[in-house]
Amino acid sequence: MSTLPEPNRPPKRISRRKKTLVTIYEIAVFGMLGALMMVSDILMNFIPNVHLVGVMIVILTVVYRWKALFPIYVYVLLIGLIEGAGLWATYCYVWAILWGMVMLLPRRMPKWLAPILYALVCSLHGFAFGFLLIPYQMALTGFTFEQALVWWQFGFFTADIPHGIGNLVGSLLVVPLVTLIRRLDKQIRK
Repeated sequence: MSTLPEPNRPPKRISRRKKTLVTIYEIAVFGMLGALMMVSDILMNFIPNVHLVGVMIVILTVVYRWKALFPIYVYVLLIGLIEGAGLWATYCYVWAILWGMVMLLPRRMPKWLAPILYALVCSLHGFAFGFLLIPYQMALTGFTFEQALVWWQFGFFTADIPHGIGNLVGSLLVVPLVTLIRRLDKQIRK
């Protein structure tokens, strides 16, 4: 037995590249996407509880999967620095819930089903946003669970319904933007 490579086959290359958790390209993109989420949130403050953050989180999670946590927490950090630390505690877990809901969706699904599921998840998160804040309200104000439920019910019609409807309308952008981001990402990485 000879250890020489076969004449018609080139020798196997030994890769010296280390696999990294996040590439330099991704660090730059995730920083910009987190900043874009923050800017879109601030620019849409004139419409109470309507913004594109939830829609953007769905898009980024579909495209980048677990790495979407990077731009999400860039956004949380930036919005906390600008608007104050009061939102940090809630935003740290509320956006992770939306990310987790999207992660549970099947990666491959029929083209007709994807927009429906993304719209359902996005709007459901908007409608439930106030309810998801109950643990924070209980910790912050000392409310009992029953008092926190009353607080949530009071804000449901004025805050959560517009939030859920805004997310439903915004979710129409998910599939086209996922397609666009994947195409651009593929071209840039070549």
